[in-house]
Amino acid sequence: MHGADYEAELTRAGAGIRGAGGHFRHLVRRYPLGAAGAVIVTLLVFAAIFADVIAGFDPTSTDATRTLARPGAAHLLGTDFMGRDLFARIVHGARISLAVGIGSTALGCFFGVVIGLASGYLGGWVDLLVQRLIDILQALPLLVLALVMAAALGPSLENTIVAIAIPLIPSVARVIRSNTLTLRELPFVESAKTVGMSELRIVLRHILPNTMAPLIVLATAQLGAAILTEASLSFLGLGIPEPHPSWGRMLSESAAEYVRTAPWLVLFPGLAISLAVFGTNLLGDAVRDMLDPRQRGG
Repeated sequence: MHGADYEAELTRAGAGIRGAGGHFRHLVRRYPLGAAGAVIVTLLVFAAIFADVIAGFDPTSTDATRTLARPGAAHLLGTDFMGRDLFARIVHGARISLAVGIGSTALGCFFGVVIGLASGYLGGWVDLLVQRLIDILQALPLLVLALVMAAALGPSLENTIVAIAIPLIPSVARVIRSNTLTLRELPFVESAKTVGMSELRIVLRHILPNTMAPLIVLATAQLGAAILTEASLSFLGLGIPEPHPSWGRMLSESAAEYVRTAPWLVLFPGLAISLAVFGTNLLGDAVRDMLDPRQRGG
């Protein structure tokens, strides 16, 4: 009897694994570009976590005897004008880009959710005042507002995260407010009010969970924009300061002077930025399609 139960348990486990594998293959077939984006993002995360192991060199260590060395066996992607290994700097740069991208997106989404919930649920003069402030922030493009904030705060990792997070708040607040305006009129909210549930509990237990799907889609899409904005700020000297390896700063140091004599200094950091933004955008589009009921029903 025990042997039969054990075999039955193994059969169920095998069926579960096959079912999960089949589901994964179905997702890959239906969203091939999203799967490619997920692979790129996974590799980016892997490089950021294990940068110290993968790099092989200290990204800030200089070697005057190896300046502008061409890509080869000793230095896979060559060296820069200070003899620093470019592969090590790009791998460690993934850590910077992810830290800024995830940090600024999380911070912007947090405050955007709080502002959007308060504006949409309370309504009245609160909604009017908040939306006029949101209009002012949205009047400036993301990069321009980030430039203003970065110039005011100064170059550092923490300040760069804050400078990019603030311009992300308005779009999140608008999306959350729009969903909150719809949700607060639904019967389950009226029922919660009838039984005496507090306003804060209604918002946290009933309104907020129902805004998670659009928030996840928006956050995934904004991750790529945050990475690109960080590279732009570093390129202009307002982002991550030296000696920290940043893809944008690598381009800033090399683009003008070494683009002809050492093109790898421009090619590889630019390719890293492009792949990171491309991967996050593909993943964001796939997440949007998967969470869209009309797409699921098709």
